[in-house]
Amino acid sequence: MRESVGKRVLMLIENSTYPLDVRVHHEATTLTAAGYQVSVICQRGPDEPWREVLEGIFVYRYPPPPQAPSFLGYLLEYSYSFIATFLLSLYVWAKRGFDIIHTANPPDTAVFMALFYRLFGVRFVFDHHDLAPEMYLVRADHKGSRLVHRTLLWLEKTSFRFADHVIATNDSYKKIAVERGGVPEACVTVVRNGPALERFKLSQPDPDLKKRAPIIIGYIGVMGPQDGVDYLLRALQQLSSSLGRQDFYCVVIGKGSALTGLKTLAKTLGLAENVWFTGFISSAEVLKYLSTAEICVDPDPSNIFNDRCTMIKLMEYMSLGKPIVAFDLPEHRVTAGEAALYARPNDELDFARQIARLMDDPERRRTMGQIGRARVERELAWPHQANRLLEAYASIANHRPPGHDEKRS
Repeated sequence: MRESVGKRVLMLIENSTYPLDVRVHHEATTLTAAGYQVSVICQRGPDEPWREVLEGIFVYRYPPPPQAPSFLGYLLEYSYSFIATFLLSLYVWAKRGFDIIHTANPPDTAVFMALFYRLFGVRFVFDHHDLAPEMYLVRADHKGSRLVHRTLLWLEKTSFRFADHVIATNDSYKKIAVERGGVPEACVTVVRNGPALERFKLSQPDPDLKKRAPIIIGYIGVMGPQDGVDYLLRALQQLSSSLGRQDFYCVVIGKGSALTGLKTLAKTLGLAENVWFTGFISSAEVLKYLSTAEICVDPDPSNIFNDRCTMIKLMEYMSLGKPIVAFDLPEHRVTAGEAALYARPNDELDFARQIARLMDDPERRRTMGQIGRARVERELAWPHQANRLLEAYASIANHRPPGHDEKRS
């Protein structure tokens, strides 16, 4: 193993499992293929082993923390996960060693683990997945604690301050790192959440779903308070009542903390016959149902968090050649371009109107789908992003990146 010294990486995930976290899976397999020795620490999912080797990657798992939807619950969850991860990291350090610690947020507390190992010469890569301060404000409907918000900003800034390199998911996040975090541009690399085209491709449509209505509308994603599925349901209600359309059926794929309330809302809006919540389903079923859809939707509303985020679902829809309806958010435009129709931000009736436009124009649907697929193949697919990741690692593997010592006062 001595030949791998200097290229040994420990990746940390708190809020997901491996390989379920697609971004981390892409990063880990890319690094392994490039000759890095990669270990991953994460929560243990149902029926997953405590330890295994997947595609040459050493995976170590700990029991998931109890879930409690409150500030105290989050504090307990993150404290437990930090301790469990740290203990496993000591085991990996003794067993395999690592030269680079690569953390994915949220939370941003993993910086303290990185600081401990920095005493032994370990480099720190901060993979900035989410804007935790903005997410907190949105989830708290801007009524959250100022102390909590300031603490999240401080944790983020601390992560930026001590990172040897920052990986941002888009240019909006890069701007945050440079302007709010004070990170030199040379120390930030944009690595987008590009889909793997060999995995996300059209399959045979589902005949039973196809029988539900002339137009099938598809959604996939997490269903939390900030994800906008409630906007989608109200838009579908407008499609039905205000625009008089009954020739649609919407399949909503995924799970999340808001799912129970969304099912209740769908019944209240009179959509019980028009919407199907699948819950968590297999990858094969996901592809089958989305392949059946004529139109795919991204109802994330405009807010201080979503306006800066790149939504993975958009690129997955584009990979399948599906036309999209979404609210007009800055990063939506960057990602989808002409593969989407854009409704006025947070205007549910206009969202319904854009769906209706596509329902009545099969040729436009086909053209938009082709545009989206071509853009993914040309620019967004993971192989294009993998090169950026390897460039970032090359800049820190054997030396500090330029400008690191000049990082902020």
